[in-house]
Amino acid sequence: MYIPKPFLITDHQESVAFMQRYSFATLINTADAVPVATHLPFIVKLENDQLILSSHLAVANPQSQHLINNTSLVVFTEPHAYVAPKLYEKTLNVPTWNYIAVHAYGKASIVTDEAAQLLSLEEMIASYDADYVKQWKTLPIDYKLKMAKGIVVFDILVTDLQGKKKLSQNRSTADFESVAKALTHSADLNEQTIGEYMNLEPRD
Repeated sequence: MYIPKPFLITDHQESVAFMQRYSFATLINTADAVPVATHLPFIVKLENDQLILSSHLAVANPQSQHLINNTSLVVFTEPHAYVAPKLYEKTLNVPTWNYIAVHAYGKASIVTDEAAQLLSLEEMIASYDADYVKQWKTLPIDYKLKMAKGIVVFDILVTDLQGKKKLSQNRSTADFESVAKALTHSADLNEQTIGEYMNLEPRD
């Protein structure tokens, strides 16, 4: 990912926190030199200082055949906001876009053990729909195993993490504050969120 120095996320934990907050991401692999992608929910966790991304694909999804022996890229991004030139002090300016994105590269391993597959599913249920946990526990084991046979459960060990937050850090204090104020008070939720992130940015 192209990351000019002012926009580089240097805090590893900041990137992880962003991934955990916006954990519905895009899994990208290549098939015969052609990029293929699937949009998936992920569990993002640190285990023994290693960053692990867990999810599953449908067996019928052709991308499941390209996970092994192939570098995976998972793109985490969600809040973004248009920045209008009218928010700057000077008229000689052009429109731009503020956003945050994290790219995680790594190698996938397939989870084949049935108990581990069910544990992965339960972990995802607990993360995304805690109210469903009680119902899930009452389902017959043969039903759960049948469901597991229709998916490919996998873990990705992240080997390269690239974080970018383009939040007007390269602008003057006046321009930065003008953009942050406008976005924070916007009626658009995405713009509000970017404004909130801007308000957390340290300024010299």
